[in-house]
Amino acid sequence: MSPRRTPVSTAVTAPSPGSTQRIHLTASGVSVVLDVTDGRSPAIAHWGAALGPLGPEGLEAVCATAVEPVPHNAVDVPLRIAIIPQQCDGWIGRPGLTGSRPDDSGWAPRLVTHAISLDGDLLTTPHAEAGAALVRADLADEELGLEIALEIELLPSGLLRQRATCTNTADVPYALEELTVSVPVPGDADELLDFAGRWSKERTPQRSAFTVGTHLRENRRGRTGADAAHVLHAGRPGFGFRHGEVWGVHTAFSGNHRHLAEQVNTGSRILGGGELLLPGEAVLDPGKSYAGPWLYASYGEGLDEVASRFHRHLRARPHHVDTDRPVTLNVWEAVYFDHDLARLTDLADRAADLGVERFVLDDGWFGSRRDDTSGLGDWTVSAEAWPGGLGPLVDHVTGRGMEFGLWFEPEMVNEDSDVARAHPEWVMAPSPDRIPLESRHQQVLNLSIPEAFAHVREQMGAVLDAYDIGYIKWDHNRDLLEAATRGTGRAAVHAQTLATYRLMDELKAAHPGLEIESCSSGGARVDLEVLERTDRVWVSDCIDPLDRHQMNRWTSQLVPLELMGSHIASGRSHTTGRLHTLDFRAASALFGHLGIEWDLTQASAEETAALRSWITLYKDRRDLLFTGDLVRADRGDSPLWLHGVVSPQRDRALFTLAAVGRSDRSQHDRLRLPGLDPEAIYRVLPLATDARTSSLIPPRWMQLARESAEDGGLLLPGAALMVSGLATPLLDPEQALLIDITRAEAS
Repeated sequence: MSPRRTPVSTAVTAPSPGSTQRIHLTASGVSVVLDVTDGRSPAIAHWGAALGPLGPEGLEAVCATAVEPVPHNAVDVPLRIAIIPQQCDGWIGRPGLTGSRPDDSGWAPRLVTHAISLDGDLLTTPHAEAGAALVRADLADEELGLEIALEIELLPSGLLRQRATCTNTADVPYALEELTVSVPVPGDADELLDFAGRWSKERTPQRSAFTVGTHLRENRRGRTGADAAHVLHAGRPGFGFRHGEVWGVHTAFSGNHRHLAEQVNTGSRILGGGELLLPGEAVLDPGKSYAGPWLYASYGEGLDEVASRFHRHLRARPHHVDTDRPVTLNVWEAVYFDHDLARLTDLADRAADLGVERFVLDDGWFGSRRDDTSGLGDWTVSAEAWPGGLGPLVDHVTGRGMEFGLWFEPEMVNEDSDVARAHPEWVMAPSPDRIPLESRHQQVLNLSIPEAFAHVREQMGAVLDAYDIGYIKWDHNRDLLEAATRGTGRAAVHAQTLATYRLMDELKAAHPGLEIESCSSGGARVDLEVLERTDRVWVSDCIDPLDRHQMNRWTSQLVPLELMGSHIASGRSHTTGRLHTLDFRAASALFGHLGIEWDLTQASAEETAALRSWITLYKDRRDLLFTGDLVRADRGDSPLWLHGVVSPQRDRALFTLAAVGRSDRSQHDRLRLPGLDPEAIYRVLPLATDARTSSLIPPRWMQLARESAEDGGLLLPGAALMVSGLATPLLDPEQALLIDITRAEAS
């Protein structure tokens, strides 16, 4: 006998066949037109460049122009791709909603719209126009006993974001398998750009053609992943930083997730994303709901404009960090597990004398943690390593005017630990008799178990209560393989992700002002949802400046500079073994939240003086770096990369030219500096570094600029800098040059 599907409750009204609603949202040069025809599921008729005021007639016309003709051998009505794509509309691609009932029915929903609200007010008119606003559509399939609350929000930055919540209103369970939301892209967006990578080489760009089929990026690591898609873009062929229309999406979730670009054989194309649910993770009992993550969508002319929308959104949040991002010293690569009070206080003194403002003690301070094989999960100060507790070091650091930070890895555990011995059932495993393969000698502690969550929260809270700690480096050093609740075998990645968010939220609520860095084997947890509760991300465990130029360049496609941990490395990189000059290391780290990852006792007097100058430069420029617009020049395949930050008023800018390789040409294309005011007159000054040039004579403009340094540099029109440009210095490989730009005062 089939289970009954009588709704247990319903909050929607009867559908209104024949009623049609069109909504036009516009903000920051972007328009979104929503179409709800005859109560069908909402579709996007336009997402892209602003359309200007439309009025009812214009709005109707835009929706009419989006209706495609019916091709041969297709359904007899025009294809309509809803935000949650459905087969019932003729979509032959990947459905947005999949699931079933215990009798294997319920897998073919037909969602209709019962009510639409705009910023909380129920819409009763057929047309609406607004600026940045939130639209909520209440959808349902009453026969199947499903309701969907669909939220579509155009933010002031011009970002579009969408998410859906599914509620089971029947009296039998519904096994939800996938809930994906999507946005349309035009048929001439023929090229895709997203990212791959690995540990210590995160966010490696990859381009491909947007062909028929599905470009599917599924992440099953239980964390965002070093190889995450990051932002999935579709654009006009050859799009770059400053040219070509681009549409991009980002799935804001820190657990298993997906991004997809799909084209069916008619040519219709979408970008989409959502959580990747493991079997059984979203079995909805009667009356229960599942809320999917936000899918953020950014449109722009070139990748810089796409990135700037993400940056402006994050900077507009009430809880966003201020621009005085403290210069940070992390001691990991200086001491590793060798914790010695005298050595660490000496490092603290050297750091304070340089102008460092935050001192971070990394792994090895707790339990039996003298190496990475034991003690993880026992968050109590080690009497062996710290017989007097952390107080003497904390007091010394704060007494020198620096903030003290501490490393934790709250979601992980060594099997050789007190907590694992006392509570083996807290270790994630598919069965009591089989645990997953170890990674870095560790397993995953199941925070979705209330007792395990309380244990970690209380131990961490006790340390934060006992000492003056303003900052946590929150690490996460393994993928979640076979991640299940031991004893039940039920997948637990979804629950673990939400529990981690809750732990961060509760610790911050209990300790106002506490900052958290998202570190996950380096940059394996970088997404907009974790950034709702953390204050920066660690871009990578690799701080080799050559590799960091690539990783910083592309991490900033989503994340503004002030949220990117960017440290000055030691002379020989710990991850690659390469040697680099201090100025190249510092120039790479400057465009981010600056720090140092170096044993300062090994720095010479000359290096110490140079490091102090770089810290002074950062402090002088951090307001510009963390409020200005990121600009990246399109230079083809040139190994000389040019990027910079331009102030909102376009009166100041700072650029860096970095030689990340060696060309087979002796001369290079001129330096065209993007983002300036073409009507302004600027003073141009190359800042002193040890960057060597292959030519005996630098370009003439550099000589003239240095001769006029006392007056602020060489005077040049903005248009000349942007269009004609500057002769390119002949830099040796792995060298960098900074160029300072200041608007000249009107005479």
